[in-house]
Amino acid sequence: MIDRPLVAFLDVNETLSDLDSLTPAFEAAGLNAADVYPWYLAVLRDGFAATVLGDCPRFADLGAQVAAARIRAVAEGLSDDEIATAAADLMSGFLRAQPHPDVVSGLVALADAGVRVVTLSNGSAAVARALFESTAAATVVEEYLSVDDAGAWKPSPVAYRHGLGWAGIDAADGLMVAVHPWDLEGARRVGLRTAWINRHGAVYPAGFTTPDIEATSFDDLARILTDGPTPQV
Repeated sequence: MIDRPLVAFLDVNETLSDLDSLTPAFEAAGLNAADVYPWYLAVLRDGFAATVLGDCPRFADLGAQVAAARIRAVAEGLSDDEIATAAADLMSGFLRAQPHPDVVSGLVALADAGVRVVTLSNGSAAVARALFESTAAATVVEEYLSVDDAGAWKPSPVAYRHGLGWAGIDAADGLMVAVHPWDLEGARRVGLRTAWINRHGAVYPAGFTTPDIEATSFDDLARILTDGPTPQV
């Protein structure tokens, strides 16, 4: 039996949002579907480096910079201003990202089981909020937290403690949910329990501690937690 957490903190980009749904925005900027994941990984790389150096850049700013570099590499005859505009338009496409098919029903099931649902993203709260507009999950997400207010990107301990402070709970009563092992390892090191959403049958990195829960989807996660005892407040 697995004790249900009081609060589930949810990573957003790639965990809740389907990055493949960004393809139209990339194509409108002159890129293609194959550019989406390399771009995303480059943004994470730069964000992690900035965090180690003591900075906390906005995801949208880094994203636009990386996008501009990729557009410049394939563009012919575009001015710097045109490239910057295309990159900015690409980032606005984040507001049209779509959740994975398992997310909305899974979050509703978590809330129905008495688990508070909160997002904790390296991106903006506005992007996370837009993900659930006009869906059943809009009424069950209690708050949209961003590292913009924490002062450091995940997996810095500062980011997770920001979430815990907002929720007013001890780390042991919280659960970090993500598709990224690095995110879960950061959460574990501040005392949070961890749940890995493994949609594609990946192998968890041997250098990190095995997560408390492995689920194939948010629906699966809700089922696992619903089978556990009711949390004590």
